[in-house]
Amino acid sequence: MDEILVIGASGHAKVIIEAIEYHKKYKIYGIIDSFKQKGDSVLGYKIIGTEHCIPDLVKKGITKGIVAIGDNWTRYQMHQKIKKLAPLFEFITVVHYSAIISPSVKIGKGTAILTNVKVNTDSKIGDGCILNTNASFGHDSVLSDFSSIAPGVTVAGNVSIDFCTAISLGANIIQGISIGKHSIVGAGSLVLTDVADFKKVFGVPAKEIKTIKKGEKYLSKSL
Repeated sequence: MDEILVIGASGHAKVIIEAIEYHKKYKIYGIIDSFKQKGDSVLGYKIIGTEHCIPDLVKKGITKGIVAIGDNWTRYQMHQKIKKLAPLFEFITVVHYSAIISPSVKIGKGTAILTNVKVNTDSKIGDGCILNTNASFGHDSVLSDFSSIAPGVTVAGNVSIDFCTAISLGANIIQGISIGKHSIVGAGSLVLTDVADFKKVFGVPAKEIKTIKKGEKYLSKSL
């Protein structure tokens, strides 16, 4: 088995670690984290340093890993940073054994598809995406790079979700909808109309709450 790095030490990283362990394709060499103490453990794996140690690890033959950071923009920034620090580093895709994925689906690098996710025919998943627990992604739909769908989300067919957009817990999106880049669909929302770039929408049906900035936080209790 190839030895890999998990970049991130949060709760999301724990979910990624367990998905890797179930699959038995990779062996985790260690955890990389920018903020937590070197030597601390996450599910039995040691934090071995920050992203700045990755170039030295690549020289030792540890050339693969996944960025296990839940926030889309932060995950994107870490990908870009690692690509500059270690251009030969390869981002792997992790798929939980319980996920059901059509053989016609195309999946990018560095993406995590987690417990009981269903991805239907001819859909496309970009680089660095997250499809979280019990999410359903419809046929011919597109999830662009560094976007995410949270636990319990249902995305119907022919839906397009653009770069770095977050679909929050339990939201539902009807068929044929387009959602712009850097946007946020609030938890439990029902999306019946298209959503533009840099918008936060919420409600049943979903309505625009405000215009947001690139990288605005969404993993919190606030709308």
